[in-house]
Amino acid sequence: MANDSPTERLRAVLTGAARALSGEAEAELSFTSEAPRQDGRSIKVPLPSRTLPAEQVAEARGFADGFALRMRHHDVKLHQRSAPGEPVARAVFDAVETARIEALGSRGYAGIADNLGHALDVRLRSDPIARARNRDEVPLSTAIGLMVRERLTGREAPAAAAMGLALVRDWVEDKAGSDLDALALAIDDQQAFAALTGKLLQDLELVEGEMIPDEADENGGEDEGTDEQDEPGEEEGDSDSQQGQGEIEARGEQQDSDQTEDGEDQAADEMQDGEGEEGDEGEEGMMPSRPNWPWSDLPPQFEYRPYTSQFDEVIEATELCDAEELDRLRSYLDQQLVHLQGAVTKLANRLQRRLMAQQSRSWDFDQDEGLLDAARLARVVVNPMQSLSYKVERDTEFKDTVVTLLIDNSGSMRGRPISIAAISADILARTLERVGVKTEILGFTTRAWKGGQSREKWLAEGRPPQPGRLNDIRHIVYKQADEPWRRAKRALGLMMREGLLKENIDGEALLWAHARLIARPEDRKILMVISDGAPVDNSTLSVNSGSYLERHLRQVIGWIESRSPVELAAIGIGHDVTRYYQRAVTIMDAEQLAGTMVEQLAALFDTE
Repeated sequence: MANDSPTERLRAVLTGAARALSGEAEAELSFTSEAPRQDGRSIKVPLPSRTLPAEQVAEARGFADGFALRMRHHDVKLHQRSAPGEPVARAVFDAVETARIEALGSRGYAGIADNLGHALDVRLRSDPIARARNRDEVPLSTAIGLMVRERLTGREAPAAAAMGLALVRDWVEDKAGSDLDALALAIDDQQAFAALTGKLLQDLELVEGEMIPDEADENGGEDEGTDEQDEPGEEEGDSDSQQGQGEIEARGEQQDSDQTEDGEDQAADEMQDGEGEEGDEGEEGMMPSRPNWPWSDLPPQFEYRPYTSQFDEVIEATELCDAEELDRLRSYLDQQLVHLQGAVTKLANRLQRRLMAQQSRSWDFDQDEGLLDAARLARVVVNPMQSLSYKVERDTEFKDTVVTLLIDNSGSMRGRPISIAAISADILARTLERVGVKTEILGFTTRAWKGGQSREKWLAEGRPPQPGRLNDIRHIVYKQADEPWRRAKRALGLMMREGLLKENIDGEALLWAHARLIARPEDRKILMVISDGAPVDNSTLSVNSGSYLERHLRQVIGWIESRSPVELAAIGIGHDVTRYYQRAVTIMDAEQLAGTMVEQLAALFDTE
């Protein structure tokens, strides 16, 4: 320790504190220049500068304490069972739970309370509540989370949020003031607290009827792999990006009833719209939420459009970072998944044998011409009157095939899911290449968190209403269909790069991948989508219908499945995608991904 740098010594101190607070002896803490987050027992907090300014150290302590307290006082399975399905209600539910965790953990510890306060100040810097000018621009999840914090800790909301909070405080107090008071009575009991939060949501008219916990998950079906899967998405959605999640999900509520033409309803809808201003935490942004909205009527006149495609890009993976970094990322990917590679390879070999069996040639015997059938010469020796027998080689009807793997590169795939998706795609590409099936590997995300240059252009042009898609999309080519696997292998390591995974606009990505497939000369075309939920883009959903991106996705899927020669299949990680795709499967643990990909492909070939 004596020769360690000041930053490393700080990391060691924070790790020790996190282990003590969480009760997890194996908890690990590291610094990141990206958004702070928690992946299972791994905690990442903002990296302070070398001189360790007091403000930056306090910020790191705040995030570390918040994540550690969540590990100790939060039951992920219980939270998932109790959470409402409606996007706005879910955002508020998550924010209230975060307030409970932090209030419970800081009770009697002024230092922890101060650290959490610093982290809250950082989050609020980029939250829409800090710049709200009217009630419609206040994110409801942030406001209610702060009001619950006041009730549970006695601490006033930070000054940055005071004006925005004042815009909605009377309305919330009038509708649910007694519910806010009651929460303090159940702070030690997460289940009772969740029930009271459900009553709060009912009184705020964010849910209809009584919230009933989802008992189907009692056995942990959805929460297998909690440390690796649910916690990244939920921890970041619940804790650091509760505001960003509210922003996204508020939009789902905004126009689910499609009442934007009515001025009064529009005012209420825009209240959630304002939440989309931020969409993330910190400069780079936090992981987006992945709500799965309910079915909605798709009017035939619904038309999707980008506000501008000027800043979109389709780019080769090798162009996004230099060769040295790609080598490092690929090496990191291999190291992370060395134990998984053997299992995936066995599955891939099984697929290879099945495909080779289908491709094997057969013979037609007893023909009048062709190759002499030596096996039947004995008949001629025994009976010279027998005619010679010939055989003709016959090819099977195995069509020339190309497979495209379209991988969701959104922030909520960060960690274990994207790692396994990358290595599974890598091994499948190698396997299919052996049997003459060409494979293309594509990824989709956005170039920025907050809309990027598209949003800036929209703002500069006076914020025209209903602008359509309002972010710069980035479509990544990891491996072209005609490219040998050995040349593309290194590019797949790019998925491990910090800062690459942002938001996701699935509909346009599906059209892009489909267009590339249609242009191929092969007889049979298969498109497999690997995703973990609904399309989400903060900037777009803040100024359009809350189901705008989902509607477009359903429209695209319906068109491909009903009219296109492309065979479409999907695998959902942790979220139900069977509600979108006819041929789909949902897995709850990323560890299942490799086997599921192999089985899905095998089933496609078998049905043919």
